[in-house]
Amino acid sequence: MRRIKRPPPLPARPVTGQKGMFGRVLIVGGNLEMIGAPVMAGAAALRMGSGLVQVALPGPVLAVGLSVVPELIGLGLDESAGSTKKLLEAAEKADVLAIGPGLGQSRSIGRRLDALFRMDQLMVVDADALNYLASLKVWPKSFRARAVLTPHPGEMKRLGKLIGRSIVPEDDDGRIAIAVQAAKAFGQVMVLKGHRTVVTDGEKLYVNHTGDSSLSKAGAGDVLSGILASLIGQGMERFGAACAAVRLHGRAGEIAGKRLGRRSVLARDVIEAISDALR
Repeated sequence: MRRIKRPPPLPARPVTGQKGMFGRVLIVGGNLEMIGAPVMAGAAALRMGSGLVQVALPGPVLAVGLSVVPELIGLGLDESAGSTKKLLEAAEKADVLAIGPGLGQSRSIGRRLDALFRMDQLMVVDADALNYLASLKVWPKSFRARAVLTPHPGEMKRLGKLIGRSIVPEDDDGRIAIAVQAAKAFGQVMVLKGHRTVVTDGEKLYVNHTGDSSLSKAGAGDVLSGILASLIGQGMERFGAACAAVRLHGRAGEIAGKRLGRRSVLARDVIEAISDALR
């Protein structure tokens, strides 16, 4: 196992660049009771430098989501097959997808996720998209996506059933071991979140040392998904992008904590601190 001490440098940002050069991200998530998660992921991707970010939300709440972050592009969905077709067309146009923030459960979720996972596409898979995969008896053979999976310990415990593991260790060595096992079994990059977040593709390993309890609020993981998707969309390879994303996310949390106090930081404050973390 090769340990990586520092993430790779971020993509260049030419002064003459235009929005088409910096990646198109599609965020797939949200439900009628949870619209903040995909919107925060989209806002984080924009703050990280993405040129275009589209959010696919249930139609009845799309306007509300766009009113919070008007720089986002909207895609309203319903339960119909036609809506799934629109979603797949948008996914084809995107450079990277972030799937799962606030997704919830509905009749259409499983078939839509199956269709998306069959695509040969770059993806960040989080939250309820991970829970859907964990609900299957085995890892799907039809999974063609080139993905980064970003479970917190609870989601990792559910995914662990697919690799014969029922407990997620709390010590560093144990966390590394289960993340490496999952990365090899699933053939994907794993980001096991928590104190000293672990990033591995099964061959390389990075253990993050930024971040503190400022990030212990709902929405912080959605911000990470947006940062990570943005970096992949800007051309970074998955493992390197994941290393850079967790380091920047942790640093942004620290900066927000110093400004407001660790107890008072909200996910939106972490988004606002991204620019300072980059500097």
